[in-house]
Amino acid sequence: MSPPPTSRARAQHDPAQLPAALPGFVGRESPLARAAALLPEGGDAPSATVLISGTAGVGKTAFAVHWARGIVPRFPDGQLYINLRGFDPVSDPVTPVQALRTLLEALGAAPRELPGDQDALAARFRTVLTGRRVLILLDNARDASQIRPLLPGAPGCLTIVTSRNRLGGLVALDGAHPLRLDVLSPEEGHDLLARRLGAARVAAEPEAVREIVELCARLPLALAVAAARAAGRPAFPLAALTAELVEGHGSLDAFTDTDQAADVRAVLSWSYHALSPAAARLFRLLGLHPGPDISPAAAASLAGLGLSATRSLLTELVHTHLVDESVPGRYASHDLLRAHATELAVEVDTPDELAAARHRLLDHYLHSAHAAAELIDLTRDRIALREPSEGVRCEVFTASPQATSWFDTERTVLVAVLRQASAHRFDVHAWQLAWCVEHYFGRQGLWHELGVTLRTALESADRLGDPTARGHVHRGLAQAESYAKRISDARTHIELAIELFGDVGDLPALIECHRQLSAVLDVEGDLEGALEHHRRALELLGPDGDNRLRSWILNGLGWYHTLLGRHPEALVFCASALRLARADHDDYTLGHILNSTGTAHHHLGAYDEAVAAFEEALLRFQRVGGVPWAEAHTLASLAETRLALGRPEPARALFLEAVGILDRLGHPDAGPLRAKLSGLPPPTRQETQTQT
Repeated sequence: MSPPPTSRARAQHDPAQLPAALPGFVGRESPLARAAALLPEGGDAPSATVLISGTAGVGKTAFAVHWARGIVPRFPDGQLYINLRGFDPVSDPVTPVQALRTLLEALGAAPRELPGDQDALAARFRTVLTGRRVLILLDNARDASQIRPLLPGAPGCLTIVTSRNRLGGLVALDGAHPLRLDVLSPEEGHDLLARRLGAARVAAEPEAVREIVELCARLPLALAVAAARAAGRPAFPLAALTAELVEGHGSLDAFTDTDQAADVRAVLSWSYHALSPAAARLFRLLGLHPGPDISPAAAASLAGLGLSATRSLLTELVHTHLVDESVPGRYASHDLLRAHATELAVEVDTPDELAAARHRLLDHYLHSAHAAAELIDLTRDRIALREPSEGVRCEVFTASPQATSWFDTERTVLVAVLRQASAHRFDVHAWQLAWCVEHYFGRQGLWHELGVTLRTALESADRLGDPTARGHVHRGLAQAESYAKRISDARTHIELAIELFGDVGDLPALIECHRQLSAVLDVEGDLEGALEHHRRALELLGPDGDNRLRSWILNGLGWYHTLLGRHPEALVFCASALRLARADHDDYTLGHILNSTGTAHHHLGAYDEAVAAFEEALLRFQRVGGVPWAEAHTLASLAETRLALGRPEPARALFLEAVGILDRLGHPDAGPLRAKLSGLPPPTRQETQTQT
């Protein structure tokens, strides 16, 4: 073996192989700061490996080169670069033996003197690097086994690795520092276009620029391709490019290029073709999911696989950065990856396979939402579902808070899924899913989502011509329109629902409709009519009806009696409702009954009893969780009682809390409460000092 080179010989072989810096590099302050923290200023450069990972086209190489060029002075003995071609569309990945020979030759080794064995080459590489400060950039790595033999053994060198895979083994076993790149921020996307197209041209069309950035999913490669297209047509307005992107949204046609390295479809396909067949199929099917993210159970249903197998495939997709696990158990992809998956699904899978996958996905959400709805609303009339398709994995819930938490997580997904169900003519899924989410949206005060889902479901119910489906949707729309204070529309919907359920003889649904009609009449100011329809609901329920529903009807009778000024009678009905709800340990129902009870006590001047009722109501709502609008109204009622007791400052705090909740919900009652709050006398000096 030749002796190590002398210092003079080394100076003749100090490579400077870093690629040229990208002229349009912008932003990335946060990851650059994290990278800088790995190389503290002063002293010798540490021996370290930094893994820069991220999805295809996110700018890993540009970032690595930019960072590396900024720290060149700290590595005076050379900078090595090699493209390992881990996801090259044409060439095979570079083997460790090929890479080691290339790197050693760059460091001055004679090719004929190098051994052929991988272990011997790796040992020679480590020996040559001993005592030297060299920066090594290993670009586009496929896996940890390709990288491990290329790591220097002695301190003083920095190895930067870029990969679409997360290379967990390199982190766990070799101590690599992971640094994940995400898509650009909107501001960085704007700056990239300004750098490529000129500040004046970008400033002239700010709205078009904003749309281009978002339509490119803030992916640097897509933005660069779009900028190149705009730069080639300098006389065209940027709005023309925006229109082109909008027209092609949902596909990658707007991002094609004759150079495969700059063709977004080609770049993404390199990662796809590296997948196992099962992971590739799951990736394609994920394009059917309307997003924004998906759970393992939903993904398993989409693919018709078991949970364990699906988790393994999702892990493979995460490692290749075709899917991102943004939070534990939630998987998502940016829009261009989703477009690529959708194109591949249409190209590879048959229409029947795709329809079956979509059916399984809708079954997952419908049956999971139905199970959750039945736990959080124990009084509403029930609907019957068909059996789920084979291969569907449904969520299982054991308690109301767990079901509410699932709704909280899946809220946005459920709206998108329902729209997709209706668009693809899965009309039974659409209206039944609307039934499932209706109570959750209503109790959360999510009036907009409630209206959107129900109006979409009505299209499906009308197509079906099913009176039961139409009745349920019209009854739900009556509730949504009541909340939105569109009372004429609410009245139309509830009267249609009563007619439809009367025709089919659905007694539980009719009871629910009469309760809903009472709410509509209440807003109209017809309190006697509202009371009468609650009496009608109690009559339809009969002596053998469900006690939970009975407690709600009795509470309604109490509420309308107190609104009519008949407070002693109200307390009688509320007391009966309380006995039933306490026997069932039903916190949600108890919260509402206690609010009615407190209101009656307040109007009778029994303020201490009112405070006790309101405070217990708040406690019950807090136990249930997720009843913000009911909490807000109870807080406001308690504030009124505090005012009556001559305590304006506690009342002010309660009003403020209630207004804050209603503002977050966008509830129309926030305005009147805010006016009441502004009408309170200013705090006295003593009260201000007490607060301080």
